[in-house]
Amino acid sequence: MHYFNFKRNILYCEALEIKRLAQKFSTPLYVYSARTIEEHFNKLKRAFKSVDPLICYSVKANSNLSILNLLVLKGAGLDIVSGGELYRAKEVGCPGEEIVYASVGKTGREIRDAIRYGIFMFNVESLAEARRINSIARRLNRKTNVSLRLNPDVSPGTHAYITTGKKETKFGMDYETVKKAFLDRKAYTHLNLVGIHIHIGSQITRGTPFVSAIKKARKLIRELKAAGVALKFFNLGGGLGIVYAQERPQTAQQFARKVLPLLKGLSLKIILEPGRFIVGNAGILVTKVIYVKDAPGRKFVIVDAAMNDLLRPALYDAYHRIVPVIKNSKFETPACRQAGNSKLFDVVGPVCESGDFLGKRRRLNVTAGDYIAVFGAGAYGFSMSSNYNSRPRAAEVLVNGQKVSLIRSRENYRDLIRGERAV
Repeated sequence: MHYFNFKRNILYCEALEIKRLAQKFSTPLYVYSARTIEEHFNKLKRAFKSVDPLICYSVKANSNLSILNLLVLKGAGLDIVSGGELYRAKEVGCPGEEIVYASVGKTGREIRDAIRYGIFMFNVESLAEARRINSIARRLNRKTNVSLRLNPDVSPGTHAYITTGKKETKFGMDYETVKKAFLDRKAYTHLNLVGIHIHIGSQITRGTPFVSAIKKARKLIRELKAAGVALKFFNLGGGLGIVYAQERPQTAQQFARKVLPLLKGLSLKIILEPGRFIVGNAGILVTKVIYVKDAPGRKFVIVDAAMNDLLRPALYDAYHRIVPVIKNSKFETPACRQAGNSKLFDVVGPVCESGDFLGKRRRLNVTAGDYIAVFGAGAYGFSMSSNYNSRPRAAEVLVNGQKVSLIRSRENYRDLIRGERAV
């Protein structure tokens, strides 16, 4: 969070005051730091420089066109999971040969569109999907690259909902199924079965699960090579964790030091699919205090952002640091806290759900009209937002030094009913 910091007790994003941005663009407001995004992408590039990987940013983490454009211009490819994300990739001019396409449920239309655009590779999750892609490619008279997704049955030590490498999840195929598919590759006349893909989960803070998964994939790669199957690509997926609270996640360099020795002997082109690592701490959600409610046994700060704006706390019971955008320096002193002036609040929104909270038991000193910032909101923040309770979605801005750009206009009430008809 180097580019979000306090100067004289005032929170800045790069060279701009957060309070002034909130006043100009209103709230709820997503604020992103361009320099943080660039810096995190470059950290991965430097860490894996010795194997010259194709780094495909995971669009689902934050799909705003300006963020995609920023990364594509820096040399990133894109990792997509839907036809809509393919459309976004086209809009920012990402070349097809730098797009990898995952997802367990690709439709016929999505597959056709991707083949016609000339994407680099499908990450295939099942034999049924392989047969469907093969059939569509045959009708289009094309051959398309495919990596088969291996489910290594490895526990990543993360939340159950973002665990994707265990055998009981819907993702990928078991070891023997993947091996047999490669050995039966001649049955897939219009597929180039050229790679193995793994992705074991998200917000993984330790290197051990990655090492375990890579070792299983490496064993399979060597068995296939001995059987005459020559692969070209190994896709490690993504999943690197970030700091939300007290986590101590591995750095890009630490991650690279652990996995590179396992990769260099494979002589395969390496693909990475980072998402949260690049944008997670590059964004904050700014919200305004509407009321302060002192109820028996509980105190609440009620703000104008809600679970429809940031779903992670309600969905995962996720922790996000919450601070006023202007610190009360007197309040922050230990003596003040010991005097009993500090209070614990639940930070909640206006949505009619008890699960509508941004944080619980947070020590704050705010009043109605103050602005607060929710950190770590750059990934799976706006991209998971909705219009629940008929609430217009937030605006998004991108800060680059002293410049700010409105990269998504705030929705209005007409936007809520666009496409609807009263009959």
